[in-house]
Amino acid sequence: MKKQQEAQRRPRHATPRHSRKSAALPFPLQAAAQPGVTRRRRSAMAGGVDLPVVDLASQDLRAAAASVRQACVEHGFFYVTNHGVDGALIEAVFAESKGFFDLPMEEKMKLQRRNHRGYTPPYAEKLHASSEFVGDLKESFYIGPIGDSDLQNDLNQWPSEECFPSWKETMKWYIATVLDTGKRILSLIALGLDLDAEFFHKIGALDCPSMFLRLLHYPGEVNESDSGNYGASAHSDYGAITLLVTDGTPGLQICREKDRDPQLWEDVHHIDGAFIVNIGDLLERWTNCVFRSTLHRVVAVGKERYSVAFFLDPNYDTVVQCIESCCSEADPPRFPPIRSGEYITGRINSTYK
Repeated sequence: MKKQQEAQRRPRHATPRHSRKSAALPFPLQAAAQPGVTRRRRSAMAGGVDLPVVDLASQDLRAAAASVRQACVEHGFFYVTNHGVDGALIEAVFAESKGFFDLPMEEKMKLQRRNHRGYTPPYAEKLHASSEFVGDLKESFYIGPIGDSDLQNDLNQWPSEECFPSWKETMKWYIATVLDTGKRILSLIALGLDLDAEFFHKIGALDCPSMFLRLLHYPGEVNESDSGNYGASAHSDYGAITLLVTDGTPGLQICREKDRDPQLWEDVHHIDGAFIVNIGDLLERWTNCVFRSTLHRVVAVGKERYSVAFFLDPNYDTVVQCIESCCSEADPPRFPPIRSGEYITGRINSTYK
């Protein structure tokens, strides 16, 4: 009986499907996550979600693309395996991350966030505007596009090499490696939209893309005054795709129907060695809501949690407008064209108000 229950919880591999689902999804973009939306919703739990698993080592690119499309239409979240990022490198990133977050607060605050880079303490971010709490429980560290230190155009803040001799090089290597994985996923997404595999390259979205690595730490114990608060309150990601790896501690939940009342939240289970990938708002806009930018959050589980999120977003000047294959006379574009940087900057600024 126990083995049967475990099998039921185990994520499935998506069955390739080439038919397109209707673009007429029953919710507007960002209905529950945009700044200014204050209507509180009831919530319900439905256990674990059965997310598709996409094997990036598959030789059948069309079948893999169909699997990615199905995942983006139905869930907005999926797993990728055989992604090419070495497990030892991932372990090194977690070790360096934990070492930094273990520092006294006064040491961490020496690298407090500037230019959206550096350390963000607990309660400094509020991802859901209507949250009754001052801010979310998590602390984090942002690393943005890495400039040339010789030209003094690197806006990132780095811990001292004396205390963390391998920190910077570990993060740089991880960013370069996971960027390659992200580009492969975007090629599959393009194929799944009946576009050229190099579509996002050809429109300039991946010419100096806006990419950020975010190290995250969620506390194990919370004060009584924080009862009901979230490690990360409900939100959707802002850009194209996010590649997430966790330490295996649960807490991540998704809500596939933003407008449902009560909202139905489902646990995302951990798969050793797999990335969790989710779609962001700009990809939802590109596809006219054919693909969904899914609402998600992290709940407190009474145990420390570490994760590493890589946000792969278009070049700042990329104009995001509806892809022709995703609209028609009966279903015209739902959103006006917008520059990637303008949209993402607006969303980031609202998080820190």
